[in-house]
Amino acid sequence: MLEPNYTEFSDPRLVALYDQLNPYGVDSEFFCKQAKRLGAKTIIDLGCGTGLLTCELAKREYQMIGIEPSAAMLEVAQSKPFADQIDWLQGSFEQMKGLRADMVLMTSHVAQFFLKNGEWREMLKASHQALKPGGHLVFDIRHLDTPPFVGWPTEDNRRKFENTTDGSVYWWFKLLNVVDKLVRYELHYFFEQSGEEVVSINELIFRSRDEITQALSDTGFEVVTVYGDWDGSTNTPTSPEMIYVAKRD
Repeated sequence: MLEPNYTEFSDPRLVALYDQLNPYGVDSEFFCKQAKRLGAKTIIDLGCGTGLLTCELAKREYQMIGIEPSAAMLEVAQSKPFADQIDWLQGSFEQMKGLRADMVLMTSHVAQFFLKNGEWREMLKASHQALKPGGHLVFDIRHLDTPPFVGWPTEDNRRKFENTTDGSVYWWFKLLNVVDKLVRYELHYFFEQSGEEVVSINELIFRSRDEITQALSDTGFEVVTVYGDWDGSTNTPTSPEMIYVAKRD
């Protein structure tokens, strides 16, 4: 079985496409509304990627700290408007040591990339330590469908993106396997102009609501709300998302 390489976050060609494939939308606006509703002033965006949301929040006059392991993603983030108002750090949750914030955000299902339970718990502990008393951790996790990723483009139904910096690009996914809570899959990118195909092998973990709630409780958080979708609806077993708002004690 092929091992994950997460090429979509490191290959410059794919990083350049990232915002076009994942544009600012209802999910990003949802997080902005949460920041306002919860009265945050200083926000850590953990796994900030290309900084699309980070820069939007800076534009709205929040004090932002963007943390991202990929140097290629950070380079794109730092080139955007309002990027000069943001503190950018390369790395993962370890970079939160010594920081103080009102909110820690993990968007775009970043929470599902912490595959090992030990690392997952250490990230929650680091978030707790970085938050001021009464601060909030907000993150999203997909429900595990059977099969996963219903509606994503497949090889027989590719999605085409026109007018990228490399011309037309076709994108689709291929499910590799599902073992317990771990889902491994390929993301294919075919560059029509050059004939090149780049493949990112990814793996996500789909923890249950009970597991997540218990881990939050064990690390000093109280679950305030679990939303089920970006419209603010309450989470149910059939909701597409689990969007957590947890408060530090």
